[in-house]
Amino acid sequence: MIKPWEKISSKPLGDFRIFSLRSDRKISPRTGKEHDVFVIDSVNWVNVIAVTPDRQLVLVEQYRHGSNTVELEIPGGLMDKADASPEATGRRELREETGYEGGTGRVIGQVFPNPAIMSNTCFTLLIEDSRCVHPVDFDQGEDLITRLVPISEVPPLVAEGKIRHAVVIAALYHFDLWQRGLRAPLRPAHTP
Repeated sequence: MIKPWEKISSKPLGDFRIFSLRSDRKISPRTGKEHDVFVIDSVNWVNVIAVTPDRQLVLVEQYRHGSNTVELEIPGGLMDKADASPEATGRRELREETGYEGGTGRVIGQVFPNPAIMSNTCFTLLIEDSRCVHPVDFDQGEDLITRLVPISEVPPLVAEGKIRHAVVIAALYHFDLWQRGLRAPLRPAHTP
């Protein structure tokens, strides 16, 4: 049985507004040897599957600095301290990025974005009956275009490499499972 590694010390290495970096000293339960590991701490994230009354998904196109590309994605973002829940974050992000609002929303999935080096959780929120009712309210660093895509056209967009964001693809998979009546039980999120 694989056991957790014991943390014997932790040292902050830097705070970069949207994430911080730390070095942990841990002991391998198998070898008893000490190792330095590096962890990126970030607040939790929320991705939103927003479905319109006519069964289209609300998607956004936006420039991404890491890949230096324009990507087709679902709305989403970081949980603010003022957000009471993933549902609150998702509703806020959907409204700000697209002007759409819908039902209360419910979490249909959650993943660890990269558990090898990151400590946060990304929630997938489903918001049905989404309609455009507000002007967009972008953050200073955002330029987005809203795209409505029929649900049936989304899998080919992934297969053709037109949707490439890994966490977005995971959210779309959770949506597919939800549509089939399947879903994994939700576990408490890790809070960095």
